Amino acid sequence: MYYPYFIAYMAAGFVISIVVFFWALNNGQFEDQQRARFIPLESDLSSKPVKASRFFRIETYALFTLVCLVLACSVAVVIFALHKAL
Repeated sequence: MYYPYFIAYMAAGFVISIVVFFWALNNGQFEDQQRARFIPLESDLSSKPVKASRFFRIETYALFTLVCLVLACSVAVVIFALHKAL
């Protein structure tokens, strides 16, 4: 009875996951796998912290907003399903 809602919800999650995966691929997140396993062992404290650019801050706010929107949709679907069940 509520299968179309849950299938649409799962499809939206799948599409968002694919978009985020391709975004990570295009930004080079998976390029240096050999070095990645040694990063926690490095103790390079001499480097200065990098100041976040404006684009990085906007991107962070956009991703945070997207996460909040997805959580709000999740709550709305659960409330709608519980309301229809009663």
